Amino acid sequence: MRRKLVAGNWKMNLHWNEAMSLVSDLVKNEKDWNCDVLICPPSPYVRHTFEFLKNAKSAISVGAQDCASSTDGAFTGEISAGMLSSIGSSFVLVGHSERREYQGERGETLTKKLQHSIGAGIQPIFCCGEKLDERQSNNHFDVVQTQLEEALFAMSNEEISKCTIAYEPVWAIGTGETASPEQAQEMHSFIRDQVATKYGDDVASRIRILYGGSVNAGNAKELFGQQDIDGGLVGGASLKIDSFLQIIQSA
Repeated sequence: MRRKLVAGNWKMNLHWNEAMSLVSDLVKNEKDWNCDVLICPPSPYVRHTFEFLKNAKSAISVGAQDCASSTDGAFTGEISAGMLSSIGSSFVLVGHSERREYQGERGETLTKKLQHSIGAGIQPIFCCGEKLDERQSNNHFDVVQTQLEEALFAMSNEEISKCTIAYEPVWAIGTGETASPEQAQEMHSFIRDQVATKYGDDVASRIRILYGGSVNAGNAKELFGQQDIDGGLVGGASLKIDSFLQIIQSA
């Protein structure tokens, strides 16, 4: 039985006091939730967040929003997976649509990030999803299949078992638009079938596939109730304690 995961991606939001206040509020409201909970704050906050959660004996995990495609070297501004692991990050997002769009990330670059993350003991969350024109032209399955094949499917069976997948239709990220539960389930089922074809039914049945794209307190329960949706990668709604708690409690 796959345990659901609710992950908050804070992106480049919240100044220090706001971020720590939100972490504190989460811990104060922490209960015996029926899912795993992860927060991915801006990188400068990762260590402090980890220490706060550890001291509070919290079950909430902390992750990073990206990592370098190299282990070390003369790469000004980059942060390696090993560095992130050493400051308490246990997850890292790889291939988020904003990184693909603004930094041109794809293919071999993402494969290296995945492999370096796993090598550092961090679980990567591999993001994939189509743009609006690709959905409207009925190419969304081909687009997602290509994204899987050019990066994630370079992993071995052992490596893929340490990955999580997040399906994020780009047209629904930060727009207020959300894929219907039926649309989301259809794509999640397709992704699981692709994993099964490549790695076998056992691996496919165990891998978690999250939905991301304007997840909120009003739609989370129905989305999370779909057979192949194993939680959510939550953006804006994870920045407000009330909405994030409602999403967590929907899992």
